[in-house]
Amino acid sequence: MKTKEIFDLAIKMGVESDFRKPAEVKKFLKRKKEKYEKLPPEKKEDFDTESLENPYLDSRILNISEDKEIKKILVGIDIGPAEILIAQEIGNIDLIISHHPIGKALAHLADVMDLQCDVLNQYGVPINIAEGLMKKRISEVARGVNGINHQRTVDAARILKFNLINCHTPCDNLSANFLKDKIENDKSIETVEDIIKILKKIPEYQEANKIGAGPKIFVGAPENRCGKIALTEITGGTEGSPKLYAKIAQAGIGTIIGMHISEEHKKEAEEANLNVVVAGHMSSDSLGVNLFLDELEKKGIEIIPCSGLTRISRL
Repeated sequence: MKTKEIFDLAIKMGVESDFRKPAEVKKFLKRKKEKYEKLPPEKKEDFDTESLENPYLDSRILNISEDKEIKKILVGIDIGPAEILIAQEIGNIDLIISHHPIGKALAHLADVMDLQCDVLNQYGVPINIAEGLMKKRISEVARGVNGINHQRTVDAARILKFNLINCHTPCDNLSANFLKDKIENDKSIETVEDIIKILKKIPEYQEANKIGAGPKIFVGAPENRCGKIALTEITGGTEGSPKLYAKIAQAGIGTIIGMHISEEHKKEAEEANLNVVVAGHMSSDSLGVNLFLDELEKKGIEIIPCSGLTRISRL
């Protein structure tokens, strides 16, 4: 496989595991194309045409120094110049893969957050409310990443001649879909503590628990009954609007499972009387990345994990 084939596989797997289902993702891309076609010529020049085919603009091919067959890759949750130097020290690395966005992908992080509106709608939040509250949060995230040195890591990869890509939302979709199936198909779940017990049976969370970063109850109590469980905070770029918790509770949700939660979000969840289980950030990211890497391992590609990735093979 070459770099683009690996990236295309990530996008394909992301679409297949997207909570919106493939047909809805196609509609999303169709609306983008219709918008593009209506633009005047001068605005078409500034339009990111990759968005017509890639529904996850926080995932990109960032640098291809040599279009070659990929045999050995370095993969991390976060890739920075230090990891680029590690790749140089290891030698014979054909491709570096970051999970978290860097370069152009980081600049477009906010563009994937519309996904959260559809996920919230599936759990009963009216789409107009989800879109209304998310619009402000999406704008905040876009401004927040605007001043970052986006190209620092990309420049390091270019100078040292490494192929570099990142796969964010596609892998988060894989993680979210895996957890959704695991939780919804376990009829033994009654209390919040039951969710913790199930998560701790998953290898990535087992390893995280050993270093004190395992699944935790951030809002609620172990004996609280779960009610309806929603996985609204595993995929979709980054945290949504804290004001959505009241609407989520009104939609009949009792417990939310997420990767992480800010203090502001925690306070709003408490006021809405929601239970919040934080599965873990690096561990949840590792789960999604591992499901993708298993497909590369099947192709005979050697994988070297770094930077927070706990590699678990399910082959």
